[in-house]
Amino acid sequence: QVQLVESGGGLVQPGGSLRLSCAASGSWFGAYVMGWYRQIPGKQRELVAGISNGGSSNIAESVKGRFTISRDNAKNTVYLQMNGLKPEDTAVYYCNLKVIRPGVTTDYWGQGTQVTVSS
Repeated sequence: QVQLVESGGGLVQPGGSLRLSCAASGSWFGAYVMGWYRQIPGKQRELVAGISNGGSSNIAESVKGRFTISRDNAKNTVYLQMNGLKPEDTAVYYCNLKVIRPGVTTDYWGQGTQVTVSS
């Protein structure tokens, strides 16, 4: 049973910083990507950033240059460092673990953490 536990959300002023953490427990087999998505009420969940077990990463254009994704393999933990936050970054942020095996992709989700950027 895979579990993802997020932490680090909160209220911050525009221009401020937050760091989100997501710790994965349990076991899985195959290649995988750990990442962060966000969702605003009434809109689709969107990818913010992801990092694979091989170390390659991708990040959304809307946050490039402000957000950084990193991971600690020993702790099965992924981090999202968010700098220069803007009001439009306000959303619920979800940690995702995507396990990829031939013909089958399985998604696991955290419970979500609220990030609010407001003065």
